[in-house]
Amino acid sequence: MERANQFVGQSLAFLDAVERASRAAPLNRPVLVIGERGTGKELIAERLHHLSSRWAGPLVAMNCAAMPENLIEAELFGHEAGSFTGAAKTRHGRFEESDGGTLFLDELATLSSPAQDRLLRAVEYGEITRIGASKPISVDVRIVAATNEHLPRLVEEGRFRADLLDRLSFEVVTLPPLRARKGDIPLLAEHFGRRMAVELDWPNWPGFSASALAELEAYQWPGNVRELRNVVERAVYRADDPEREIDAIQFDPFASPWVLSHDPAGAVEVAAHASQPTTAASEAAAPAPPATTSDLRGAVNAYEKALLEDALARHRYNQRSTAAALGLSYDQLRHAMKRHQLAISG
Repeated sequence: MERANQFVGQSLAFLDAVERASRAAPLNRPVLVIGERGTGKELIAERLHHLSSRWAGPLVAMNCAAMPENLIEAELFGHEAGSFTGAAKTRHGRFEESDGGTLFLDELATLSSPAQDRLLRAVEYGEITRIGASKPISVDVRIVAATNEHLPRLVEEGRFRADLLDRLSFEVVTLPPLRARKGDIPLLAEHFGRRMAVELDWPNWPGFSASALAELEAYQWPGNVRELRNVVERAVYRADDPEREIDAIQFDPFASPWVLSHDPAGAVEVAAHASQPTTAASEAAAPAPPATTSDLRGAVNAYEKALLEDALARHRYNQRSTAAALGLSYDQLRHAMKRHQLAISG
């Protein structure tokens, strides 16, 4: 698990979740951590381990969704040599590896029914049986499990054992999504931005412009803190001048300002980004695409360059005005200008 992250925030919902984890940490009881992707479930698991009497023992993490269903039990509980095809030698499972410490089971809801049966026995009796073995092995393991699913609903649907949920839910720590922590967004952006500036050996951290912070705070963050970190680090890395405030924010790294399509007659159309606002400038006459072509890529590139040149000229080469007229971010416009070898100074 990544240890470079820290708990950053001051919203009441966030601080309550951290406090609840801190209070549960010294107790030798299972804890469930509930939260959307990117909310920091791994960090809570680390906190539960390091604030417990098991802090000197192993902290073993396993993503249950990353294992094929036919291998999940062997991965968790180990196997004896020859117990199945490919089992050339005896192997300890994650329970034995975490003996004396903490086992963090992420994506708990994806466990198969047989694996849930075995997990229930391990939690209730403190013993596991390797695949292919007949004698149980005692293990001293604290379970911390995490999911973004609503487990009581899965119980009602027959997809999760009710008795296992009862055993694992001594304490439930629910992490709020970032959209419920609006006041924490500037703090997190500053934290990740400063850290990226240090990585890039910038002499100073210029901070974010007011407009960039407004964009960050207005976004819904489906990927939560993990997504915010990526967006902030990408914005800092792409900045041209370390002395200027970070102003260009791109939320979707896969977004393209141009969409290529073909009409039935074979004509090529290059359109601006789907979210482009309609403005007087954008409705002004623009270079017409070629009706037919034998060089598709060349025609697309030529038309795109002509669109850029025309828009820049109409806006007196003011790049921010041009970007707004084309429905692009400032960063997207400059990237397109570089690609077509257009002057980008200013």
